[in-house]
Amino acid sequence: MQLKSIFVGKPKEVMYNGKIISTGIFKNEISGAVKVNKYNLEGDKQADLTVHGGENKAVYAYPVEHYEFWKKIRPDLQFEPGVFGENLSVSGLFEGEVNVGDQYKIGTAVLSVTTPRLPCFKLGIRMNDTKIIKDFMDAERSGFYFKVIKEGVINPGDKIELIHQDSYGLTICDLVKLHTTEKTNSELLLKAIEAPELQDDWKEKFAEKLNELN
Repeated sequence: MQLKSIFVGKPKEVMYNGKIISTGIFKNEISGAVKVNKYNLEGDKQADLTVHGGENKAVYAYPVEHYEFWKKIRPDLQFEPGVFGENLSVSGLFEGEVNVGDQYKIGTAVLSVTTPRLPCFKLGIRMNDTKIIKDFMDAERSGFYFKVIKEGVINPGDKIELIHQDSYGLTICDLVKLHTTEKTNSELLLKAIEAPELQDDWKEKFAEKLNELN
Protein backbone atom coordinates (compact mmCIF):
# COMPACT_ATOMS: atom_id res chain seq x y z
CA MET A 1 0.00 0.00 0.00
CA GLN A 2 1.38 3.35 -1.01
CA LEU A 3 0.59 7.04 -1.15
CA LYS A 4 0.97 7.84 -4.84
CA SER A 5 0.07 11.54 -5.02
CA ILE A 6 -1.11 14.43 -2.81
CA PHE A 7 -3.60 17.10 -3.87
CA VAL A 8 -4.68 20.30 -2.13
CA GLY A 9 -6.66 23.35 -3.11
CA LYS A 10 -8.51 26.40 -1.86
CA PRO A 11 -12.17 27.05 -2.78
CA LYS A 12 -12.78 28.81 -6.07
CA GLU A 13 -15.86 30.49 -7.45
CA VAL A 14 -17.58 28.98 -10.49
CA MET A 15 -20.80 29.65 -12.37
CA TYR A 16 -23.57 27.09 -11.86
CA ASN A 17 -27.14 27.46 -13.11
CA GLY A 18 -26.72 31.18 -13.42
CA LYS A 19 -25.30 31.60 -9.93
CA ILE A 20 -21.78 31.91 -8.56
CA ILE A 21 -20.94 29.16 -6.07
CA SER A 22 -17.80 28.25 -4.17
CA THR A 23 -16.25 24.79 -4.40
CA GLY A 24 -13.07 23.15 -3.15
CA ILE A 25 -13.17 20.21 -5.57
CA PHE A 26 -10.50 21.68 -7.85
CA LYS A 27 -7.14 20.62 -6.42
CA ASN A 28 -3.50 20.78 -7.45
CA GLU A 29 -0.83 18.11 -7.08
CA ILE A 30 1.92 18.73 -4.52
CA SER A 31 5.35 17.25 -5.18
CA GLY A 32 6.87 17.55 -1.72
CA ALA A 33 6.08 17.18 1.96
CA VAL A 34 2.64 18.21 3.24
CA LYS A 35 1.56 18.74 6.86
CA VAL A 36 -1.51 16.79 7.98
CA ASN A 37 -3.55 18.91 10.37
CA LYS A 38 -6.57 17.89 12.43
CA TYR A 39 -9.12 19.29 9.99
CA ASN A 40 -7.32 19.21 6.64
CA LEU A 41 -4.01 19.09 4.82
CA GLU A 42 -1.87 22.21 4.83
CA GLY A 43 -2.90 24.29 1.83
CA ASP A 44 -6.30 22.62 1.54
CA LYS A 45 -9.68 24.02 2.45
CA GLN A 46 -13.33 23.03 1.98
CA ALA A 47 -15.98 25.46 0.77
CA ASP A 48 -19.12 24.19 2.53
CA LEU A 49 -18.31 22.80 5.97
CA THR A 50 -21.90 21.60 6.45
CA VAL A 51 -21.24 18.72 4.04
CA HIS A 52 -17.46 18.69 3.50
CA GLY A 53 -14.51 18.80 5.83
CA GLY A 54 -14.64 18.84 9.60
CA GLU A 55 -13.01 16.34 11.91
CA ASN A 56 -14.56 13.25 10.30
CA LYS A 57 -13.84 14.37 6.72
CA ALA A 58 -10.43 15.91 7.18
CA VAL A 59 -8.75 13.98 4.37
CA TYR A 60 -10.27 12.27 1.32
CA ALA A 61 -8.49 9.27 -0.24
CA TYR A 62 -9.21 7.61 -3.56
CA PRO A 63 -7.74 4.36 -4.95
CA VAL A 64 -5.64 5.09 -8.03
CA GLU A 65 -6.55 1.69 -9.48
CA HIS A 66 -10.13 2.86 -10.11
CA TYR A 67 -9.09 5.24 -12.84
CA GLU A 68 -8.72 2.47 -15.42
CA PHE A 69 -12.33 1.49 -14.69
CA TRP A 70 -13.53 5.05 -15.25
CA LYS A 71 -11.63 5.42 -18.50
CA LYS A 72 -13.37 2.29 -19.81
CA ILE A 73 -16.97 3.05 -18.82
CA ARG A 74 -16.84 6.81 -19.49
CA PRO A 75 -14.39 7.26 -22.38
CA ASP A 76 -16.11 10.55 -23.17
CA LEU A 77 -14.61 12.13 -20.06
CA GLN A 78 -11.04 12.86 -18.98
CA PHE A 79 -9.87 10.98 -15.89
CA GLU A 80 -6.64 11.34 -13.98
CA PRO A 81 -5.78 11.25 -10.27
CA GLY A 82 -7.13 14.29 -8.46
CA VAL A 83 -10.18 14.78 -10.67
CA PHE A 84 -12.57 13.48 -7.99
CA GLY A 85 -11.28 16.06 -5.54
CA GLU A 86 -9.26 13.58 -3.53
CA ASN A 87 -6.44 14.70 -1.27
CA LEU A 88 -4.65 11.38 -1.41
CA SER A 89 -4.28 9.10 -4.42
CA VAL A 90 -3.54 5.71 -2.87
CA SER A 91 -2.78 2.19 -4.08
CA GLY A 92 -3.73 -1.10 -2.47
CA LEU A 93 -6.71 0.12 -0.43
CA PHE A 94 -10.15 -0.85 -1.67
CA GLU A 95 -13.65 -0.06 -0.41
CA GLY A 96 -14.60 -3.73 0.02
CA GLU A 97 -11.61 -4.36 2.29
CA VAL A 98 -11.26 -1.08 4.23
CA ASN A 99 -13.26 -1.01 7.46
CA VAL A 100 -14.69 1.95 9.32
CA GLY A 101 -12.25 2.48 12.18
CA ASP A 102 -9.18 1.04 10.45
CA GLN A 103 -6.10 3.11 11.24
CA TYR A 104 -3.21 3.74 8.87
CA LYS A 105 0.19 5.30 9.36
CA ILE A 106 1.38 7.45 6.45
CA GLY A 107 4.65 9.27 6.98
CA THR A 108 4.46 10.49 10.56
CA ALA A 109 0.65 10.92 10.51
CA VAL A 110 -1.97 8.43 11.71
CA LEU A 111 -5.39 8.44 10.01
CA SER A 112 -8.60 6.56 10.78
CA VAL A 113 -11.25 5.61 8.20
CA THR A 114 -14.67 7.18 8.76
CA THR A 115 -17.14 7.07 5.83
CA PRO A 116 -17.38 6.83 2.05
CA ARG A 117 -17.70 9.91 -0.11
CA LEU A 118 -21.28 10.59 -1.20
CA PRO A 119 -21.00 13.02 -4.12
CA CYS A 120 -22.97 16.23 -4.45
CA PHE A 121 -23.71 18.35 -7.52
CA LYS A 122 -20.19 19.81 -7.40
CA LEU A 123 -18.76 16.59 -8.83
CA GLY A 124 -20.96 17.23 -11.86
CA ILE A 125 -19.48 20.72 -12.09
CA ARG A 126 -15.93 19.37 -11.90
CA MET A 127 -16.56 16.83 -14.67
CA ASN A 128 -18.94 19.07 -16.63
CA ASP A 129 -21.37 16.14 -16.63
CA THR A 130 -24.24 15.69 -14.17
CA LYS A 131 -24.58 11.98 -15.02
CA ILE A 132 -21.25 11.25 -13.35
CA ILE A 133 -22.90 11.61 -9.93
CA LYS A 134 -25.17 8.59 -10.51
CA ASP A 135 -22.34 6.69 -12.22
CA PHE A 136 -20.10 7.36 -9.23
CA MET A 137 -22.60 5.89 -6.77
CA ASP A 138 -23.57 2.95 -9.00
CA ALA A 139 -19.92 1.98 -9.44
CA GLU A 140 -19.44 1.62 -5.66
CA ARG A 141 -15.99 3.13 -6.07
CA SER A 142 -16.47 5.94 -3.57
CA GLY A 143 -13.09 6.37 -1.96
CA PHE A 144 -13.20 7.17 1.75
CA TYR A 145 -12.65 9.87 4.31
CA PHE A 146 -10.15 9.89 7.15
CA LYS A 147 -10.09 11.67 10.47
CA VAL A 148 -6.69 12.56 11.83
CA ILE A 149 -5.61 10.59 14.91
CA LYS A 150 -2.09 12.01 14.92
CA GLU A 151 -0.95 15.06 12.99
CA GLY A 152 2.23 14.66 10.99
CA VAL A 153 3.95 15.05 7.64
CA ILE A 154 3.38 12.97 4.51
CA ASN A 155 5.20 12.72 1.18
CA PRO A 156 4.26 11.23 -2.18
CA GLY A 157 5.67 7.71 -2.29
CA ASP A 158 5.23 7.09 1.43
CA LYS A 159 4.32 3.56 2.47
CA ILE A 160 0.84 3.15 3.93
CA GLU A 161 0.89 0.87 6.96
CA LEU A 162 -2.20 -0.67 8.56
CA ILE A 163 -1.59 -0.29 12.29
CA HIS A 164 -5.07 -1.15 13.56
CA GLN A 165 -7.77 -3.18 11.83
CA ASP A 166 -11.24 -2.68 13.26
CA SER A 167 -12.57 -6.05 14.39
CA TYR A 168 -16.25 -5.23 13.79
CA GLY A 169 -15.83 -5.38 10.04
CA LEU A 170 -18.17 -2.74 8.60
CA THR A 171 -16.62 -1.91 5.25
CA ILE A 172 -16.82 1.26 3.23
CA CYS A 173 -18.54 -0.75 0.51
CA ASP A 174 -21.21 -1.85 3.02
CA LEU A 175 -22.06 1.80 3.64
CA VAL A 176 -22.17 2.62 -0.06
CA LYS A 177 -24.53 -0.31 -0.71
CA LEU A 178 -26.91 1.06 1.92
CA HIS A 179 -27.26 4.07 -0.36
CA THR A 180 -27.55 2.08 -3.60
CA THR A 181 -28.49 -1.61 -3.95
CA GLU A 182 -29.13 -2.49 -0.29
CA LYS A 183 -31.30 0.40 0.90
CA THR A 184 -33.86 -1.98 2.43
CA ASN A 185 -31.43 -4.57 3.79
CA SER A 186 -32.50 -4.65 7.45
CA GLU A 187 -29.62 -6.87 8.50
CA LEU A 188 -27.03 -4.55 6.99
CA LEU A 189 -28.79 -1.49 8.37
CA LEU A 190 -28.65 -2.99 11.86
CA LYS A 191 -24.99 -3.85 11.41
CA ALA A 192 -24.25 -0.24 10.56
CA ILE A 193 -26.32 1.10 13.45
CA GLU A 194 -24.43 -1.07 15.92
CA ALA A 195 -20.95 -0.35 14.50
CA PRO A 196 -18.82 1.05 17.33
CA GLU A 197 -16.74 3.33 15.10
CA LEU A 198 -19.43 4.71 12.79
CA GLN A 199 -20.28 8.34 13.51
CA ASP A 200 -23.61 9.12 15.15
CA ASP A 201 -25.22 11.11 12.34
CA TRP A 202 -24.89 8.15 9.97
CA LYS A 203 -26.29 5.79 12.62
CA GLU A 204 -29.27 8.06 13.17
CA LYS A 205 -30.16 8.12 9.48
CA PHE A 206 -29.90 4.35 9.23
CA ALA A 207 -32.02 3.95 12.37
CA GLU A 208 -34.73 6.12 10.80
CA LYS A 209 -34.63 3.99 7.68
CA LEU A 210 -34.86 0.78 9.67
CA ASN A 211 -37.87 2.12 11.59
CA GLU A 212 -39.59 2.92 8.29
CA LEU A 213 -39.11 -0.68 7.16
CA ASN A 214 -40.51 -2.21 10.35
